[in-house]
Parts: sequence; structure tokens; C-alpha cells
Amino acid sequence: MGTVVIQEVKTKKQQREFLQFPLKLYKDNPCFVPPLYGDEKKIFRKNYVYYDTCEAVYYNAYRDGKMVGRISGILQKVSNELRGEKRVRFTRFDTVNDEEVARALFEAVEEWALSKGMDTICGPLGFSDLEREGLLIEGFEHLATFEEQYNAEYYGGLIEKLGYVKEVDWTESQLRAPADYDGSLDKMTDFIMNRYKLHFGPAKSVNEFLKLYADKFFELLDKSYAHLYGTVPFTDGMKKMMISNFKLIVKLKYVAVILDENDNLVCLGICFPAIGEAVQKSGGRLTPAALVRILRALNKPKVLDLALVGVEPTYLNRGISTAVAAGLMKMLQSDGIEYAETNLNLEDNFAIRNLWKRFDETQHKRRRSYVKTLKKEGEDA
Repeated sequence: MGTVVIQEVKTKKQQREFLQFPLKLYKDNPCFVPPLYGDEKKIFRKNYVYYDTCEAVYYNAYRDGKMVGRISGILQKVSNELRGEKRVRFTRFDTVNDEEVARALFEAVEEWALSKGMDTICGPLGFSDLEREGLLIEGFEHLATFEEQYNAEYYGGLIEKLGYVKEVDWTESQLRAPADYDGSLDKMTDFIMNRYKLHFGPAKSVNEFLKLYADKFFELLDKSYAHLYGTVPFTDGMKKMMISNFKLIVKLKYVAVILDENDNLVCLGICFPAIGEAVQKSGGRLTPAALVRILRALNKPKVLDLALVGVEPTYLNRGISTAVAAGLMKMLQSDGIEYAETNLNLEDNFAIRNLWKRFDETQHKRRRSYVKTLKKEGEDA
């Protein structure tokens, strides 16, 4: 076999190869769900929404003229400033099962990180937690959600051989309504809502929902997620992008908004109809056939993806999570809904993990973020 050659992505051809590599690698894998191809292409635009606060680099790996891997490095300046760190994140790592390829890709990102004055690499993490994150280490036989990345089982071993160790794990679960559910959550919710003079926020359409609650929603999420691993505050660009995406896939019957007596937002939960299967066949491209499949999935979903839950910190110990659970329980009892998938929950986020115990829960996936301290040339290992 020939030598592995690493090239920084510069040309249009290299960009296409970077974007298309995982689509080819997982072409016949029934569990892989691609991102929307049009959205991924935006990472190569100079005005990409994250480049006002981040720097990024992209590498392709070739052997004998054939592409065999890819990786990206992200310098998330806001995260570093908030946490007093000097980190680069790795993301979009995909490779054939080959130690030499993996080593060459990671060495390229590590050298780039050192050139930026950084001392640590972690990941897989994106520009923000709105992106796909975490390496799948359990649950390879399950379909990925649209929100999260799929990877082959050998990735973890390749990464660990390069000196990377666990920093955090996330778990993912399937939730179903218990067969013997007695409606007790509804009674508890009524009690809590009355006690704290809370009410559900109305909205007649998605546009009205966004007009009424979008600003409050982002403020609440920043408060709720500030202490969580790898999160960063929403910028105006991130908000605009998220609102645009919401308009495509949000259904009001899968949204719960709770307000206090002064109409301040105290809790918001959003589920998305699962569209993973709908985008598989087209490789993430919005072809006419793919659009038909997406619309069908949105209108008659079989699975719900739990997207976001935010709670005003002053209400965390007042049982408000019961209302979230009650709302989700009703959704799961809707016609045609088989289960909900939680997406990522940090393994030490006991508040949210305890909430899922109210359901018929099956923990079926685990993801990991790795970390490695970098050594400058001449330093002891």
C-alpha cells in the first residue's frame, strides 16, 4: 500500500470529496443517517454562521490517489474564553479501518492546534451543541437520529490508540408510554401549575409561536445549558439559523410552552418528528422524492426526536419537569407514535435521566467525547 497523504481542503474538488466521503463510506449501512447536504456545504462559505467566533480547518486523507479519511478541527474561541481553556475540537472524523490513516489525520489537527497556541484536543464536538457531537460507542445496530452522527464500531479503538481518553459520555434512550400508565402525571401537573400560577402558552401557528417565544426561548436555553459540557451562548446568527430550521420541521402539537402569571417563559420542550429514514435514500439531498418522504414523516410520524428542553433555573426544584413528562406522555399516546428518542443526555445529568424513569425506557446508545493533552516538540510525553 502507498503512503497516506494528508491535504488541507482548499479546492472545490477537495470540498466535494470531504462532504461525500461519509456518504460513500456508509452507502450500504442501514443505520447511517446523513445530514442535509445543502447545510453541510455551508461550512465552506466564508460567511458561515460560526466563523465570526470560530476558526476551522479541514483535511482529506488519500492513499494511492483514493480518499480514505477526513477530519476537521475547530477553534471555538467563545468556549475557550468562558472556560479559561486552550482547546481545539475535532469533528467530522471519518475513516476506513486503518490505524495509519487515523494517525495521519489526527496529527494534522494536532499540529494545527499547536500552531494556534492550544494545548488540548477534545471531541467529537461541533461548533456548538446544535451540531452533531459524540462518538458512538454503543448501539451500532440502531438507526441514527437525524440530529446525531453515526460511526462504525472501529472508530473508538483507533482514537484510543492515539492517546485519547474519555472525558464525558452521553446516553440515549427510547421512551414509550407504560402500558399501565394511570394519568398520575396529569394530576401532579395540574397541582404544580396551580400552585405557581403557571399556564401553557398558546400559539395558532409556527410563525406565531416563533414571534411570541423565540427571543425568550433562546434566553432560557442559554440559562439552562450554560453549565453543560461544550455549550456556548447563542449568537444572532445561530438564532436566525435555528429559527429557519424550526419553520421546516416544528409541529405545534409536539411543543410545550409554560409561562408564569406575567407571561415570562419558565419552561419549553420541543420534539421533532423523526425524519432520519426520510433523508437516507437521497444522501441528504432535498430531491423531490426526499421532500415527499419528509412531508410524510412530519405529518404522520412514527417516532419523535426529543430536541430541546429548557427550564428557568429558579423552577428546577419546583417539580416543573413533571409537566414536561406529562406533555411527552400525551404525545406518546397519540395515534401512530411508537416511541420517542431522547438524543444525547450527559451521563451525570441525573435530573433528566431520572425524568425518563417515569416512562418505559430502553437505553440503547452511548456516545463519548475524548480528550488529549498536546505536547510541544521537545517536551516529555
